[in-house]
Amino acid sequence: MADVLGTKESPPQPGSSVEKMEQVHHQEYFSQDDTPVDIEAKKKEDALRRKLDRFVAPVMMMLMLISYLDRGNIGFAATQGMTADIGLKGSELNTAVSVFYIFYILAEFPTSILVKRLQFNRVIPIITFCWGVVCLCTGLVQGFGGLVTCRVFLGFFEGCLFPSMTLFLCNWYTREELGIRIAYLFIASALSGAFGGLIAFGILYMNGVGGWSGWRWLYVLEGIITILWAFCCIFLVPKSFETAYFLNEEEKELMRQRAKRTQAYSDSAGSGHYSKKDIREAAKDVKSWIHGCIQIGVVTILYGFGTFLPIIIRNGFHYSTRQAQYLVIPVNIWGAIVYAVGAYLSDRYQTRFLPLIIAAPFGIIGYAILLAPVGGGAQYGATYLIATACFLCTGGNITWLSVNCAPDGKRAASLGILLTLTNIGGVVSGQIYQSNAAPKYTLGHAWSLGCLAFAWCGWWIIRYVYRRRDQGKQRKVAEGYVKPEGTMWTDREPDFKYQT
Repeated sequence: MADVLGTKESPPQPGSSVEKMEQVHHQEYFSQDDTPVDIEAKKKEDALRRKLDRFVAPVMMMLMLISYLDRGNIGFAATQGMTADIGLKGSELNTAVSVFYIFYILAEFPTSILVKRLQFNRVIPIITFCWGVVCLCTGLVQGFGGLVTCRVFLGFFEGCLFPSMTLFLCNWYTREELGIRIAYLFIASALSGAFGGLIAFGILYMNGVGGWSGWRWLYVLEGIITILWAFCCIFLVPKSFETAYFLNEEEKELMRQRAKRTQAYSDSAGSGHYSKKDIREAAKDVKSWIHGCIQIGVVTILYGFGTFLPIIIRNGFHYSTRQAQYLVIPVNIWGAIVYAVGAYLSDRYQTRFLPLIIAAPFGIIGYAILLAPVGGGAQYGATYLIATACFLCTGGNITWLSVNCAPDGKRAASLGILLTLTNIGGVVSGQIYQSNAAPKYTLGHAWSLGCLAFAWCGWWIIRYVYRRRDQGKQRKVAEGYVKPEGTMWTDREPDFKYQT
């Protein structure tokens, strides 16, 4: 990290949280003569991490995949005749897309603060069951009013999910491991577009079965899948590592040691009872708002791209309905692959800035091609450039803020602020691709291009903020700074090193 910042890292203060963390780390891995026992301990932690990646991460990925399927299938349903079947007029489809995010916003911040207290193993299965029922009911709507009502409830219940999953992962992984695990969630969101296209393509053959249109079967079947997974989560989401069914006693002890190291950088045992001071610290920290404003821009792209891509391919690129269903599949798979590679490299080299600053220009070029007078083949090729940027930029920005917040309560409140701002982008994304703008969709493509350019500039600003803060911390140490007794420990203290 010192190489990235261009400064020499100062030694931790006596009794500081970093010194405690280093002591735990030293005891766990190294003896004075560097015996093989220490290497064996490291191997055990690597094995534990792999086990978490088998039992914890896949459950969260499945939740993310299902949630994006259920919110994004409105684009596939619209291409399969929903608009005509329930008599949608003018911009009513766009309104139905946008209203989802209004109530999504209202749910996210309180969930960030309360979910740990209410316990993840209770909250996650309940909200999954609730939005599964709502998704199923969407297949029964007969008009605009019913569609909007379902979208309102779907937005509220799904709005509780992402902060729950993010904070759940923070309780199982260290901050050095967190980037790729949050990436798993966005990989799942990318794959949901691929699965959504595959399911929608199959549903075309169910059109007329039981006297129902294919799009109704799309909602009903996906709702049933969600309800079934909610029941699975009752058994698959552990209350804590102390009660986890897949960990033995030796692994639980290792999890306790990891929790001590995490505590050194969060200064919280993690009861989930956060104070007003935690919220105040997050609200007055400019990084919460810079990352949050950037997230508005990148989420506008992610949600607009994910929801309207089948419609854009059909109406904008002049492909058939059937082609629009399956052409989204490779685009989303490509986005998932790029994000997986970018997130791995971000964690491997502990840099959050470079993957974002490299990926965003690809998306800018992609939208520029969509605005240019080129053929449908070239325009479809541009969607791969956009997929290169949209998933990596969205997830990477969230990870960057998550790893640079402490203590635990401030991290939860900062994520709550970011996620609340995030879904302003969702509201906007529902309005920039109006049906009367086909086939060019100039507003949507131009707005998305501007959002990526805005985010690219914002990342340079936040990197400057982090570097200035770390330089200021080093000056404090050199001047003999001692933390005042009784004051709250946060990431602003000299013994916390920002990741850039």
